[in-house]
Amino acid sequence: MRRLLPVFVALSALLAGPASAAPAAKAVAKKSVNDKGSFKQCQGAKCHRVAVFQGHNAAKSTYRTEPLEKPSGHVEIRAENLAEEIDVNIYKPDGTFDEASLAKLDTLFRCVATGEVRAVRAELYEQLSRIYDHFEGKQIQLVSGFRFAERNSSRHYHASAMDIRVKDVSYRDVYSFAETLDQGHMGIGQYPNSQFVHIDFRAPGEPSYRWTDYSGHGGGGHKGKGAKKAPARTQPARKPVS
Repeated sequence: MRRLLPVFVALSALLAGPASAAPAAKAVAKKSVNDKGSFKQCQGAKCHRVAVFQGHNAAKSTYRTEPLEKPSGHVEIRAENLAEEIDVNIYKPDGTFDEASLAKLDTLFRCVATGEVRAVRAELYEQLSRIYDHFEGKQIQLVSGFRFAERNSSRHYHASAMDIRVKDVSYRDVYSFAETLDQGHMGIGQYPNSQFVHIDFRAPGEPSYRWTDYSGHGGGGHKGKGAKKAPARTQPARKPVS
């Protein structure tokens, strides 16, 4: 019996297989920051799943090739979350930037979560004025400008982005016109549920990008007064000048 015991042990191990071996770990794909799942969209009796976020690089053939005309510089804008509004011209009579006007806009574009103010890219204000001119002086409604409590990959964090509406104008019309202003390196997104358009200047070397986001406002950094501040890497705020 003792001679047969090793045989029984070996046979039992063979039949049982590698019981002690841990099951192979499944590879988990890293979720993209833009992967926001999907939702059911129905037309009549027919329904299908639609991605919440849909984005793509803009074809270079769609970039504007003609020079942009200089805007009037006039901007009438209201910050919705601050209940503040200003009416300024970003240019002096000689056509140079009016630093005092830019400083007022910077203050209006400040981070709602932290109150931080930064110098917004002046070219973004020029695009804002072009939009104001195109829609015949209808008030611009600012949904979000600079966001200090935001991930540093966001153009809002770098004071190079704005989320806007134009009073009494469809967000689709604002989106379509914004596309005509893109000479390259611009991001333009539409948010159908919240009815606003995002416009930004991309980081150096990045291609233009287009997207539709059904999730609403993307201000992930708005965590209230207790939010931990990220290191300051944006341009310091402009100071009003006389």
